[in-house]
Amino acid sequence: MSFPSASDMDLAGKVQRLLLPKSSPACAWCCMGIKNRMALALGGDFYEFIPLGDGGQVVFLGDVTGHGLQASVVMALLYGYLHRASTNGVRPQQLVAEVNEFLQLFARRSLRFDHYFSSTLFFGIIDRATLRMRYVNAGQVAPLVRRGDEIFSLEATASPLGYFSDLELEERVFVFEPQDRLLLYTDGLSESHNRAGDFFGTERIVRLLKEHDDTHLDFLERLFSALREFGVDDPPMDDCTAIVIDFHAPIVAE
Repeated sequence: MSFPSASDMDLAGKVQRLLLPKSSPACAWCCMGIKNRMALALGGDFYEFIPLGDGGQVVFLGDVTGHGLQASVVMALLYGYLHRASTNGVRPQQLVAEVNEFLQLFARRSLRFDHYFSSTLFFGIIDRATLRMRYVNAGQVAPLVRRGDEIFSLEATASPLGYFSDLELEERVFVFEPQDRLLLYTDGLSESHNRAGDFFGTERIVRLLKEHDDTHLDFLERLFSALREFGVDDPPMDDCTAIVIDFHAPIVAE
């Protein structure tokens, strides 16, 4: 049995990176930014921004169980499924339920590898005319919304996907206001630790969000710089991904 060579892994990593957006879409009603740092050449974090024909904007962020080669395979399956299904106009609750069944299909084929076919996922659709977002949070780290001096937390509405065939999930709504900032991130950031064993933690992320009013791209740089200054290894022990969306006035028609 042969194992992938370093050059094979490097090539696979380059192919994987082609799947994920390199930059965020430009639009009049918001600014979006993304920053990702994989623990290895291949990783399990996945994300996308998809504009819909009816004026909606899909945003999703997920984290496959584990990291490295096996996580990248499941990540590619999920990314392709979500990308295709998102364009069909389904509701978040319906789509996430279908993703869970998709993962269960593979998990049922092997009790030995079933736990690898699992993932957390935040999936939202934002209406640009109302800034109203319908979303499901399936076990993903709770996204944070900064509104002035307030912080809102979009807690989980379902358990992680792939574990249960009778998954109970809830679709919720959050209405943004102009000047709100939405931060989505994977647990690779909050659970990163330095050599002393101290975790970076959610509180530090909240503090950065409240205390700094940088542009969306500068904030992402500040967030990852804070990780390095805290003493987190680079590359990190786990995949780290963050998305920032700054909201402007809603757009009824372009």
